[in-house]
Amino acid sequence: MHLSNILLVLTIILSTHSFASEANIKKQVFAEQTWGIGVLFRNAEIPFNTEADNVTSFIPMMFYQGENFFIRGIEGGAHLYQQSEWQINTIARMRFFDIPAEFQNQVQGDTIDLGLQWRKTTGKNSFFDVELFSDLEGNPYGNVSKSWYFQYNSWEFMPKLNVRYKSASFNSHYFALKKITEQSIGAGIEVNANLEARYHVASNFYLLGSVGATALDSNAYHADIVEQRWQSEVYLGFAFFNDITKAKKTTLKNHGYLRVAHGWATPSNIGDILAGDTKKDEYNNKLTSIFYGLPLTDELFSLPLEMYLTTGFVWHWNSEVQSAEQEYVLAIKAYYTIYWPVRWRLGLAEGLSYVSDVTYIERVEMEEKGYRPSELMNSIDFSVDINLGDVLNVHALKETWLGYSIHHRSSIFESASQFGRIKGGSNYNTVYLQFDF
Repeated sequence: MHLSNILLVLTIILSTHSFASEANIKKQVFAEQTWGIGVLFRNAEIPFNTEADNVTSFIPMMFYQGENFFIRGIEGGAHLYQQSEWQINTIARMRFFDIPAEFQNQVQGDTIDLGLQWRKTTGKNSFFDVELFSDLEGNPYGNVSKSWYFQYNSWEFMPKLNVRYKSASFNSHYFALKKITEQSIGAGIEVNANLEARYHVASNFYLLGSVGATALDSNAYHADIVEQRWQSEVYLGFAFFNDITKAKKTTLKNHGYLRVAHGWATPSNIGDILAGDTKKDEYNNKLTSIFYGLPLTDELFSLPLEMYLTTGFVWHWNSEVQSAEQEYVLAIKAYYTIYWPVRWRLGLAEGLSYVSDVTYIERVEMEEKGYRPSELMNSIDFSVDINLGDVLNVHALKETWLGYSIHHRSSIFESASQFGRIKGGSNYNTVYLQFDF
């Protein structure tokens, strides 16, 4: 398996806990959540003996902390058990495989590792973690780490020290590159130090950055293809979070929602669609989707922007060129409401999409461009809807919206290693009904 398989387990965990926990919340009573969305550029040294010394990647990130589950940038999971000072979590965490960019589409080595974490709160703002992980091919490893949190005025600092035990199979696969070199090496212990910082610029806007260094173990360092013992990585970017200068709201104006949509594939790119120049897919490929929205906040930068964490299940219908496929989406969506002459809204969502198998409309474009397709892609949803209760003057429909959306999957113009360094994707024109509750 490779990176394209990662979202299946993560999305099932998150969506299951989302539906289960929110079912117990009384209608129309939602508090502001701890959340964030941002983009970062990652630059990392390549430890192997290659012409390129560094590799960069563009990484969209989401953040959410709930009672039952969490998303923390490149990891997400669920709290299996919690007491006052310790907890047991199941986690899916992205791990980058740093090789030259020109090989990343074919190798698609970035992956998500699955594991269990035992976390102990050791002070007011410090944690001690013990973790057992495995990649999707069954190569195990373990982590022991200590992390801290400090705040000084507008600055937040999160240093972390980590010691990783890597099994022989893990070391052979990722450092000796056994599939290529046929070299096997032994197990080893590597050490990592990392400092993450966050600066509150104003309101919901933050600058993010981190710097880290890893010292490889002797077995990894002496693998035939490895050139250097130390590897560094740097993240720089920005994000939108809760304003740390304000207390979170206990009651939000916006409510949860359920959206049901049906759509048709188009070979047109998103620019042509927005310009009104949409071509019909000759095989009439279709999808049907259902999305759930959990309110996060009802304002951003003091503007009435309603923010939601949304999870979705999409069914791609079978046709003469494809079998039925499933898609899972995890995203953060913003709505802006316009009150003229009736209520209508503009919406935009950004997140992750995983398909059980690449659809025909996407596969054809990838083949034409010479790419190896990826099941995991970036997800974008553009929407516009209108309130049916206002239009029909029916009070019972005041929480019902009729809308149009573009269901879009892409990989950010070859800039994202986790999406396979692809340019292009797929688009569907959809119509939907959305019900607030």
